[in-house]
Parts: sequence; C-alpha cells; structure tokens
Amino acid sequence: MPIKWKSKILLAKIETAYATDPTPTGAANAILATNVTFQPMEGQDVSRELELPWLAAQATIPAGLHSRISFRVEMVPSGTAGATPAWGPLLRACGVAETIDAGVSVTYNPVTDSHENVAIHFWVGATRYVLLGTRGTCVLRFNAQAIPYLEFSFLGLFSAPSEQARPTPTLAAFLKPDLVTHARTSFEIDGVALVMRNFSLDLGNDVQPRFLVGSENILIVDRADKVAVQVEAVPLSTWNPYSEASEQNAVSVELVHGTVAGRIATLAIDAAQVQRPAGFDNNQNILEWPINLVPQPVSGNDQWTLTLT
Repeated sequence: MPIKWKSKILLAKIETAYATDPTPTGAANAILATNVTFQPMEGQDVSRELELPWLAAQATIPAGLHSRISFRVEMVPSGTAGATPAWGPLLRACGVAETIDAGVSVTYNPVTDSHENVAIHFWVGATRYVLLGTRGTCVLRFNAQAIPYLEFSFLGLFSAPSEQARPTPTLAAFLKPDLVTHARTSFEIDGVALVMRNFSLDLGNDVQPRFLVGSENILIVDRADKVAVQVEAVPLSTWNPYSEASEQNAVSVELVHGTVAGRIATLAIDAAQVQRPAGFDNNQNILEWPINLVPQPVSGNDQWTLTLT
C-alpha cells in the first residue's frame, strides 16, 4: 500500500534536558501546520578515497547527520488573555523568550543566551521521524487579505525512523484565524499610520549543526532580524523614508492585528533603522514603497516584542 502524504501528524514539546525526548503526545502537543517540507537525513558524504586497481566510484560514509523540517502555523493567539498559544513552544525554540502575565498578556522577545529547544515527532503513515535538540528560525508574515502566518524552519538531531503507533492529535487549541484587513489590522511607522500591503519580520537566526567529539548540538549562533514592508506612498511632508535612511534615524514600528480580547497580537519595534528605499512598485496604478528596516537593540534583547492580549 502506498503511503499517503496527507497522513502527516506533527507533535512538538519543549525539552527539559538537551536532546532528551520529553515524549510529546497527540493530546497535549499536536501542531496544526500547513506547507510541510521535510528532509530526514541531511549531512555530508565523506569519501573513503580508496586507491583501487580499477576505475570505480568511491564508497562514502554519511556524516553530520541531521534533519530539517519547515512548515507554517496560523498566527492566532490562544483566545484567552494571558494564556499561551499552542504554537508558543515553536517560537521559544527560535531563540525567543516567553513571558506570561497571568490573565493579562503573553509576550515574546528575542534572547541571546539560554536558547530553548524542542523535540519534534513527525509521522507520515505509520513511520515516525524524531528530531531532538531542535532549534530554528521564523518569519512572521502579515499580508493584506490573507491569513497571518508564522513560518518556521527547524534543524534537529537525526534519529533513525521507525514504525510506531499513530497518536490521535487534538488540535482544538488552534483557533480559526482572522484575515489581515482594514477592520482588524493597523500599521504605523514612527507614529504615522500607513496603508500596508504586506509585512514580514524575519528573525534571521543563523542555525547550525555543531558535531564535535564530546558534543553534538544544533545551535543558534547569530541573529540578523529584518523587516520588509510595502506601503502606499505618501507626501514626503507626511513621512520621508529618504531622509530617515540618509540620516540613519531609528523609528518605531507597530503592527496590531485583532480586535477581540484574547485574540490581539501587537508586534512592536522601538528602534528600527530605515534602509535606503529600493525603488517604486505600481499596484492598480497606485504608487507603493517597498521599505526595508533593521530592528536595533535599545538595552539588549529588545529588538522587537510580540504581545498577545
């Protein structure tokens, strides 16, 4: 019997000890994802470089084995102020801290040290793939008239796949999303409300496997956050991206999505450097500006915050 690609089940749970399987369950740790791609056995092939008495291909030995998985999750808060969203463990595994103010808010911000990691169990058919010590990066994407997404890419330590009983995933914690629209979403730069077509915050994590004698880890070794946004052009007297870029000014950026308590997400950047505008874009014969910004730390680990209220 062929294995159906749509038979996928995805579980993720924070590890308390690095690369020690915390045994995620379908009832507590299932992930509702879209656009899943999976490379189960990445690494290198080390040639043996044998001197043979005939012409032939060299035998190789697989080395540096790890797995890569990428997917999207709809960006919807938990529905209850101060309660963590079901995708929280995934964002925490991207070098992000989670702060809970019970009954009020959940806030995420980037951190430099003490990065958390998750175990991911991934089924296709009856075959289970296990990624341990998993860390990754994420892009938060808000496009007009579309579902907002968290787009994750993870690396994990390789484990030999095996046939295992399939769990029953419980996905009720993943609520139906609200489209990014004029009624539900607002956007401003430096306090100026702008008409936005699309927005993305790329965490820009540099995620690397580091396999040495005595230690094998997936590490986040650097970060280069960046924002890309496209807005309707305005008179320069309203907001001037050229002077902001040439003077290397730091501007605030705020995107608020959602209007109902428990479903409001506020993405705030206190100090973003405006990069030189790349040009114009014409949509429906309306002039639009593609703008790139670089979030900057103010006191450290505060390039951006995502607050759910």
